[in-house]
Amino acid sequence: MLRRSWLLLIADIALLQASAMAFNPSAYRKHTANCKAIRRAPTTEVVDLQLKYVDINPKASTTLLMVHGWPSLWSTWSKQIEEFQDDYHLIIPDLRGFGASTHPGDTRSSGTLGDMVGDLVCILQEANVGSAICMGHDWGSTVCYEAARLRPDIFKAMIGVVVPYIPSAGPFVAMKDLALVFPALTYQLFFDTLTDAAVAELDRDIRRTVRATLRTVDSPPPESFLKDKESFLAAWDEFEEIPPIPFFTPEEEDYFVDQYSLNGFRHTLQFYTHHNRFIGWELANSQGNHTIYQPVLAIYPTQDPVSNWVHVAKHLNSSDFLPNLTTKLLPGAHWVHLEHPSEFNELVREWLSATPWQDEKGHYKHVDEL
Repeated sequence: MLRRSWLLLIADIALLQASAMAFNPSAYRKHTANCKAIRRAPTTEVVDLQLKYVDINPKASTTLLMVHGWPSLWSTWSKQIEEFQDDYHLIIPDLRGFGASTHPGDTRSSGTLGDMVGDLVCILQEANVGSAICMGHDWGSTVCYEAARLRPDIFKAMIGVVVPYIPSAGPFVAMKDLALVFPALTYQLFFDTLTDAAVAELDRDIRRTVRATLRTVDSPPPESFLKDKESFLAAWDEFEEIPPIPFFTPEEEDYFVDQYSLNGFRHTLQFYTHHNRFIGWELANSQGNHTIYQPVLAIYPTQDPVSNWVHVAKHLNSSDFLPNLTTKLLPGAHWVHLEHPSEFNELVREWLSATPWQDEKGHYKHVDEL
């Protein structure tokens, strides 16, 4: 009996320790960057944005800018924040339209990749940062690639997670044509062509929406998920309740739901609209500087239901435009940095330690303070 009591006590202590160590996004202070933005419709005008970001360890010499994708927030970098917060200066924003970050109000044409690069530059200026390594997941990866292309004076290296570099050297490819080759991108047609219906569906039950999307290999979505051009969630209809997000604590999931409840999903769909995609392509195609010379680490999951990203990268000839590319593969689904954080963080840390990058004066330095 005494032994059983001791075992229960030890278990309780372990549970308390685990709770104390759990990531608590509400404990982090958010800063606000007041930035200018272009609203392109119904008329073109300059408007003010308030972009929220978390700023950690500002005295560190090297800044990591962590850029989320969809449907994410700054807090989906939780495992990387815990790993790197003592060694790097971390800037982690909520992109325009996400959480409490405001939006120009025109979803269809006022959320281009170039717009978001401008937002990132504004946030770095607000944080008094002259240069950074950009690490992005999903659409955040695409934003970081565009940041490195547009502003090599600021973004000295980058890490792209899941989505490869999509050079704009060739003709514009509409999503309806991409979906024929990659069927799991069909949901993007729903977001673009039936935006109001998509917003209504996503906003109806935010917890169900995020649970449907943030899955793992061991807790996958239905096979038909993402392949419907008239609904995002219909594949889950036979499930009365979708299991909790596997890599979140209940508190993290609650925070996620609370943050998305502030403004809903409408403006987060900016990534998927034809107008934003075309404007972004048109800018890059006209500029012609498609090669990114900075060091790049690309990390692709091998079990993502969205796509075979190694195949996509080859199809796009991404490596032809990335002369300083390092590619790593990890088992896992779309949220590989949360599904396998230890393995992911080890790859990132090793690459950061071994990769030379330029400081603000253009001199190459070695990131070896670790």
